[in-house]
Amino acid sequence: MRKKISFEIEIPEGVSCEYLDDVLECSKGEAKVNRKIFIPKTELKIEESKIILFCEKANRKNIAIMKTNLSHIKNIFKGLEEKFIYELEICNVHFPMNCKLEGKNLIIDNFLGEKIPRKAKILEDIDVSIQGNKITVSGNNIEKAGQTATNIEKATKFNNRDRRIFQDGIFITSKPGGPI
Repeated sequence: MRKKISFEIEIPEGVSCEYLDDVLECSKGEAKVNRKIFIPKTELKIEESKIILFCEKANRKNIAIMKTNLSHIKNIFKGLEEKFIYELEICNVHFPMNCKLEGKNLIIDNFLGEKIPRKAKILEDIDVSIQGNKITVSGNNIEKAGQTATNIEKATKFNNRDRRIFQDGIFITSKPGGPI
């Protein structure tokens, strides 16, 4: 059954929002977060201190998409207040592994004794720091920070070896929601 439905979300103080060409851009101070938000048959309006999602004839799928985008908008506001932080740990049993930053890549040398270094891509607007055997990934955009942490973890993936014996790698130890 189709019905009129609308959802509202308050814009926090000090945050400015613009919606042009299906891209929502929010900023607070020097922090900026962009997100493409396209919902078929739905309008997104910014009025005073509210963001309103409105659909004239909504079914279950439209409502689900609207609620998903509401959660994305809430994550944007959380990211503008404080950065999302992922922590990773470097574990090596057989061969000592070295990690260093070169531009927008994290270079992993001597992983399992390999001669060719492995690379992990760091997305834009994300800060990565290495302190001993800890790697910290932080950024205002939860999706870019999470993707960068996953890129680093997947760079040390290997096949055809027993995981119980070869426990080397870089692993995510905590996410913004809490420890794993």
